[in-house]
Amino acid sequence: MTNSAKSATNPVSRAVTNEFEADVEAFKPLTREEAQKLRETVPLLSPWSVLAGQLAVGVLVACATWALTGQRSAGWSALYGALAVVIPAALFARGLTGKVWSMNPGTAVAGFFLWEMVKIALTVAMLFAAPRLVSMLSWPAMLVGLVVTMKTSWIALLFAVRKNKL
Repeated sequence: MTNSAKSATNPVSRAVTNEFEADVEAFKPLTREEAQKLRETVPLLSPWSVLAGQLAVGVLVACATWALTGQRSAGWSALYGALAVVIPAALFARGLTGKVWSMNPGTAVAGFFLWEMVKIALTVAMLFAAPRLVSMLSWPAMLVGLVVTMKTSWIALLFAVRKNKL
C-alpha cells in the first residue's frame, strides 16, 4: 500500500488534511486599507528605543550594585555586563537597518543570520576581554548586569503592548 493510500484510509490524516485545506480556503489577504488600519492599531517598536531602555536599565543596575555592595568595581562590572549586551545589539540593529538587507526576503534572512552571528561573536569576545578591561572584575555582578539588561527587551515589549491598549 502506498503512502497516499494509507493516508486516505487513516482518519487522523484525513482530519488534518481537511483542517489544513479549510485554513487555506479561509485565508484572505488584507486590502490596502485593512493593512493600514492594522499598522495604526499595532505600532512598530523601534529597536533603538529598546536599546535605549536596555542601556538605562544597565546603568541603573550598575548604580544599584555599587550602592548595595559598596564596591566601585562591582558597579563597573555590572555596567560592563550591560554594555556586553547593548553594544552588540546596537551593531546588530544598525546592520539590519541598512538598505542592502531589505532588497528582498532572501537577503533579509541572510542579513539577519549574518548580523546575529556578529552579535554573538562580539558578545563572547567582550566577555573574554572582561578580566583585562575591568580591574577587580566581579563575575557575579557582571552576570547580573548582563542578564537583567538582556531581559529588559521583554519589558519594553510589555510596555508597548500596554501603551497600545490604553
